[in-house]
Amino acid sequence: MSMFYNITTSVILNTMYETSISLIEKAQKIIVIQAENPDGDSLGSSLALEEILGDMGKEVVLYCPVEIPKYMRYIAGWDRVVTEFDTKVDLAIIVDTTADVLISKVFEAPGARHYLETHDVLVIDHHTDAEPTLSFSHELLLEEGASASQLVHRLAEYAGWAINERAATAALAALLSDTLGLTTQNVDAAAYETASKLTALGARVADIEEARREFMKKSAEILAYKGRLIDRIEYFLDGKLAVVHIPFDEIEAYSDQYNPSVLVLDEMRLVQGVELGVALKTYPDGKLTGKLRGNAPIAADVAGYFGGGGHKYAAGFRVYESQEEVMRELIDATQKALQS
Repeated sequence: MSMFYNITTSVILNTMYETSISLIEKAQKIIVIQAENPDGDSLGSSLALEEILGDMGKEVVLYCPVEIPKYMRYIAGWDRVVTEFDTKVDLAIIVDTTADVLISKVFEAPGARHYLETHDVLVIDHHTDAEPTLSFSHELLLEEGASASQLVHRLAEYAGWAINERAATAALAALLSDTLGLTTQNVDAAAYETASKLTALGARVADIEEARREFMKKSAEILAYKGRLIDRIEYFLDGKLAVVHIPFDEIEAYSDQYNPSVLVLDEMRLVQGVELGVALKTYPDGKLTGKLRGNAPIAADVAGYFGGGGHKYAAGFRVYESQEEVMRELIDATQKALQS
């Protein structure tokens, strides 16, 4: 049974890679799309694709419906990402998500939904824990890995495409970002192998880390705000669930300098007894987002309760419900996930 499963899985993956190669090679102009919650993995993977496909003679447009957050701008090339959707392309590649809810802002761009519903779309993602929910026809390259950049690297290797030093650096930055420097629970031997190959191609961990640390520096104002956030953390389920709420006025005031959620989530995970940390953000239109980081492998399960997804230890969701209702459901979903 195990051998049959492995053979079947290999055939499916090879078909995915062949389909992906065919779509890319017949296209001349390609738009690479990030979700409305870009992170280091989606940005680095997009930049790596830009380099790889550019060396193949393709014209590549990097698109994200929101501006790249400042804390991610240590990844060289971030400024080439535009916020206008170009419909005059042959192929769209969506990286690092298979969830409709995470590209809703893409749908708001003029002509974007019509384009995605009437043209070739390739989706490259490594979130195998979540069921794809995209509402338009697409080809899927979905394979488990520590980051989407691993799939970009595997695709290039499979196809025999050149990976220059800039592409390797962007891909390694993505891998390091998504795994917190190769320290998270989803890191396996394959992740280290990818990192080794990217290093051999010219990427340097030391250079990436030096740039990241420079951008990690915080103003005195942000450090003081972090202290206030820590003071507001609430604990539920006998201390197993830690939650902090970030209202829209603080999002407006501080997001340009630093993502408020990122300021405290790791601190929440370091509290003794905490199994899941959640940062909730509320917006004037009734939207509420949740960013989850866990010590127990339940983040994707809890986010899935709200229609979101991600990794076992890092996930997110977005809903249009009251904060009170979300809190009740969050506590219930976390309790059930811990008991399962």
